[in-house]
Amino acid sequence: MNSFEVIGGKKLKGEIVPQGAKNEALQIISAVLLSPEKITITNIPDILDVNLLIELLGEMNVKIERPQRDTCIFQADDVNIDYLRSDAYKQKSGRLRGSVMLAGPMLARFRKAYIPKPGGDKIGRRRLDTHIIGFEKLGASFNYLPEDGFFELQAPNLKGTYLMLDEPSVTGTANIIMAAVMAKGTTTIYNAACEPYIQQLCKMLNRMGAKISGIGSNLLNIEGVQSLHGTEHRMLPDMIEIGSFIGLAAMTQSDITIKNAGIEHLGIIPEKFRQLGIQLQFEGDDIHVPAQEVYEIQTFLDGSVLTIYDHPWPGFTPDLLSIVLVVATQARGSVLIHQKMFESRLFFVDKLIDMGAQIILCDPHRAAVIGLGREQNLRGIQMSSPDIRAGVSLLIAALSADGKSVIQNIEQIDRGYQYIDKRLQQLGADIKRI
Repeated sequence: MNSFEVIGGKKLKGEIVPQGAKNEALQIISAVLLSPEKITITNIPDILDVNLLIELLGEMNVKIERPQRDTCIFQADDVNIDYLRSDAYKQKSGRLRGSVMLAGPMLARFRKAYIPKPGGDKIGRRRLDTHIIGFEKLGASFNYLPEDGFFELQAPNLKGTYLMLDEPSVTGTANIIMAAVMAKGTTTIYNAACEPYIQQLCKMLNRMGAKISGIGSNLLNIEGVQSLHGTEHRMLPDMIEIGSFIGLAAMTQSDITIKNAGIEHLGIIPEKFRQLGIQLQFEGDDIHVPAQEVYEIQTFLDGSVLTIYDHPWPGFTPDLLSIVLVVATQARGSVLIHQKMFESRLFFVDKLIDMGAQIILCDPHRAAVIGLGREQNLRGIQMSSPDIRAGVSLLIAALSADGKSVIQNIEQIDRGYQYIDKRLQQLGADIKRI
């Protein structure tokens, strides 16, 4: 098992380009199953989870050309449906939470789908209820096969319906959209997720011949069509990487420019970092983070302690709360971090406390951070990465800390930030894979 060895305390400098968005990629790549024609996708992130999904499609007999690492041409004109019931599919898809995204397009085009028990992060329970209930309301029948560990779905006649989701799940919304685009009649989805990833998926499907209106809102109307054709699609830059690089610059007192950041799609993210006192300068579509010795956390207007919490889009994404928490440890001031969605995502703070951070874990969802204002640097330790986002947060802490840190279980980090060590080395970071 590989580890990162990090010598912290070095200021970084230079430019870095974010990869394509992982969360968009898992939806968009799954959507190629909706058409037998060629679909070209560019700005694909070269990361473990996405590459695993592309491998899965290849094993399903989808034709794949990869002229560059960030570009794939897919053609799903001879899909092997029986592969979805195989042990090989169960084993590979069970390692990837995103494999659930194959169910919607499979139901729409082939009228059957199999979903393995969810894999992915150990950050708390991730329910499939939104997906399954949505499919059932569209006319699919659902069966659990305990001997195989699969959910089996069949839908000989998908029909449009009215759906009010009990939660604005991004993956649930995407899956239901893909199932509904070829259902008979009109589907209305209320309380739909409206993240940029969902907007990108809807725009791509419309270019393929779908009829989706309400894009960007939480009320979507989908008029079913008989078939979809090919298209070309370019993914947005990954907003989570962008937020991670902003946090990296602040923690290490570095001068970093994030190129081609897709600023118009970042929503409230820049403002949340500014609330921590971090200076951001927009230069065209680039974000320049100048070196800062000290950054001070704002308070609310009445002087009370700032609270930063996650919320469905256009609120603050839960994937950046761990980054914000780490950044706050070296700020001047205090902040309450409230992670509403996942009950285990703050459990990495014990490692930050071991590094010298002043954090009170109030309960599984809330942590109070008392910023050290750089009066006392974090110290390097040996630790393990529990999940993708916490792993990168710990890596940022290690790069800012005094001395050597060793981060184990970096396969978790690779799932979302493959080659991050090489990219950080180009900024001057002392990091190596051992």
